[in-house]
Amino acid sequence: MWLAHPGTVGTPIGCTLHICGDEGEELPRGESGTIYFEGGATFEYHNDSEKTRSSRHPTQPWSTLGDVGYLTDDNFLFLTDRKAYMIISGGVNIYPQEAENVLVGHPKVVDVAVFGVPNDDFGEEVKAVVQPAEMPATAADAAALSKELIAFCREHLADVKCPRTIDFRDELPRHPTGKLYKRLLKDEYWKAAGRSI
Repeated sequence: MWLAHPGTVGTPIGCTLHICGDEGEELPRGESGTIYFEGGATFEYHNDSEKTRSSRHPTQPWSTLGDVGYLTDDNFLFLTDRKAYMIISGGVNIYPQEAENVLVGHPKVVDVAVFGVPNDDFGEEVKAVVQPAEMPATAADAAALSKELIAFCREHLADVKCPRTIDFRDELPRHPTGKLYKRLLKDEYWKAAGRSI
């Protein structure tokens, strides 16, 4: 199954999936949105009624774990991001996983994290933190690599989905299992701006 549908997490078992937009409307096949589950067991977040409430569909008895994805015509589910990582810039919803998937494919990139940072005019803007294959030796080298990576991203994605700026690090914060601690990076930039997310 996976070989015939590379990247899928499979088809639903014991439930029906609904892919919905921000207002709860169901989206067409192939379009990314919040994944809701119909059927199966219900759940609640321990001592967090607000989080439980936010995990429910606004009008239907469906639940979400906060994942974003899409269904193919033959009902295979593909995950594209987590709703918690969504960037809202000038009223446009941006899922950073798209830019991460593009940038990590560049030969000069070893690892990348994309997230929203404060922007006075648009609320948030797209930022990338990259672990390069070779750290730039000078500020001019860093500026040139940043320009190259942003241009590369814009070849594959709409401009609004691509980073406005890129910072470079020797290593990104990852758990030994490989999980990226994106929240640590994001908190660092928001704290530096004197604002909370």
